[in-house]
Formats: sequence, C-alpha cells, structure tokens
Amino acid sequence: MLLNYFVILYLTIHKLISMNTKLTLTIEKEIIERAKNYAKGKNRSLSDIIENYLKMLTKEERKQKSKKLNPIVESLKGSFTMPKDMDYKKELENRLEKKYL
Repeated sequence: MLLNYFVILYLTIHKLISMNTKLTLTIEKEIIERAKNYAKGKNRSLSDIIENYLKMLTKEERKQKSKKLNPIVESLKGSFTMPKDMDYKKELENRLEKKYL
C-alpha cells in the first residue's frame, strides 16, 4: 500500500515538472534515419536534440527582437540599396588600401 502511494506521488510530481507535449512531424524517411543514427552516436534521444535545436532558434529570435536600433539608424534603414554585383570584400580591400597605403 505504501509503495503504491509513492509510485502515484512520483508520477504526479514527474508530470507536473516535465510538462512535455507530444508532437507529430512529417519528415522524409531518409532524414529521419540519418537523424536517428546521429542521435544514437551522440547517446541522446532524437526528441532531446530537436528540443534543444528549437530552444536555440527561439532564443536567438528573442535576442534579435530585443535589440533596438538607434532612432537615427532606424530612420536611415532602407534609404539606399547596394548594387547586386557589388563585391563587399573587394570594396573593403580597396578602401583599406587607400586608407593605409
């Protein structure tokens, strides 16, 4: 009787703490197999890997949303466009050569 009480108590506490929800995804079979092999190689569950990936994505999104631009910079946003064929690295190299040589 006492054992049953502890089992019920444990399951109740575990349910309150974990709060996991089941999710069904549609993914290509080959990708699922590769992901399962990857998870097995890392000694982790596929659910754990996907959950951590989603946490990382949403954490980065929150960081980006929280960054506020200076009002002056915000007003300049979209006021000019770069040529599509511009080579940023080449342009930077040319500017640095002019500055330091």
